Amino acid sequence: MSSQFHDWMKSTQTQFELAFAHLLPESDVVPARLHEAMRYAALDGGKRVRPLLVFAAGRLFDAPSELLTRAAAALEMIHAYSLVHDDMPCMDDDALRRGKPTVHVQYDEATALLVGDALQAQAFLVLTEASASAERKLPMLQLLAKAAGSTGMCGGQAIDLASVGLALSLNQLEQMHQLKTGALLRASVLLGAMSGKTLSTPEVTALDTYSSAIGLAFQVVDDVLDATTDSVTLGKTAGKDAADNKPTYVSLLGLDASSKLAEKLCNDAHEALLPFGQKAQHLHDLADLIVQRKA
Repeated sequence: MSSQFHDWMKSTQTQFELAFAHLLPESDVVPARLHEAMRYAALDGGKRVRPLLVFAAGRLFDAPSELLTRAAAALEMIHAYSLVHDDMPCMDDDALRRGKPTVHVQYDEATALLVGDALQAQAFLVLTEASASAERKLPMLQLLAKAAGSTGMCGGQAIDLASVGLALSLNQLEQMHQLKTGALLRASVLLGAMSGKTLSTPEVTALDTYSSAIGLAFQVVDDVLDATTDSVTLGKTAGKDAADNKPTYVSLLGLDASSKLAEKLCNDAHEALLPFGQKAQHLHDLADLIVQRKA
């Protein structure tokens, strides 16, 4: 990681965190307990990969910072809501997330359910209130809705839950994760770019190829880390996929082949960005970060 990228990443994360806190309801506003729990779920944790992708893609077309911030916040709210619901007893039943108790443990199950619902609604509110034209925002809202819905993230989670104990093929596993993990990562890249201009077909194709590669790489690395890293480092329960008998890249391919697949996907991502030249450097760096991360 170059010092230039490291400085950009830290500065972007800090600025986003401040803006993100202002785009969530304050904890002293009625209903205070729900708002407090929403902030507990969304703030002070996570790598903020999706916001970083938004801002890095926005650089390609000199997108305005206010629209980028709201698009990034909307995506992170959708992501946070999905984690809250995923951790509940009716799904993955986990007690640890981002190094602290999950929302249903810290509060209760009903509050966790409402936190997820409210964060999803807040995501669309935040993006609709951006100071951009309706012509600019409408395609962005449609993309966000599709990425979060039954043919995106929620659909991937449904396939994941239905696949426990089953022997999936590599293609089936890839399809599941392109939806569950990849859909929001793709939306992050495209929303960042769309904040600057209406994209041409070749631009969408190139960014789709990049997004597909990093989306799968993210999940492959997640599976490797789940099998090799402790809970303290991960900030969530390690080894849970194996304990729950879930199909993973590691269970299907093994550790060595999974690591090699992540490297290949990273190279694919780099190649997809060649048409954008130097302006895509931060997207290159983020692909490396996703594959090389240790937690």
